[in-house]
Amino acid sequence: MVSITDKRYTSRTGSSPLGRMLSLIGCPNSSLRFLILDCPTESTLDFYIEQFDRLQVAAIVRCCQPTYSANRLTERNIEVIDLPFKDGGLPPPQIVREWLMLIERIKDLDPTPTIAVHCVAGLGRAPVLVAIALIEMGMKPLDAIEYIREKRRGAFNKPQIAYLVSG
Repeated sequence: MVSITDKRYTSRTGSSPLGRMLSLIGCPNSSLRFLILDCPTESTLDFYIEQFDRLQVAAIVRCCQPTYSANRLTERNIEVIDLPFKDGGLPPPQIVREWLMLIERIKDLDPTPTIAVHCVAGLGRAPVLVAIALIEMGMKPLDAIEYIREKRRGAFNKPQIAYLVSG
């Protein structure tokens, strides 16, 4: 197991049925951070914008269909990138390429950048992309899975784990 400081932040305020759980994932050997979250909506976006400002989010990746307008985020200089793929599924090669290109472009920004990633519940598609990034940065696949699961209980299904390990 990798010994990285747990930087999990969880807020259970408000009326979100998923509890508005935010999981901050630090990267070894990099100042880049990832924020895995459940899906914002127009009615919950204010809460998320407050957290994005606090955590210096430079970009947000939507792995599902849009549930909110990107305008309020782009007005705050937060880039919104749509990389949707099937719920419970594996990212197609083009999605992985675009994801890794985003990381390359953002990872050396100052101050310490954060990339927010969400799907519907933040348990499948978003953690898979973060795991791919951690593996690309040198973490062993099983360590990346375990590290994310420590911060995001219930993350990954069996096909996603098999995909990451076979990578």
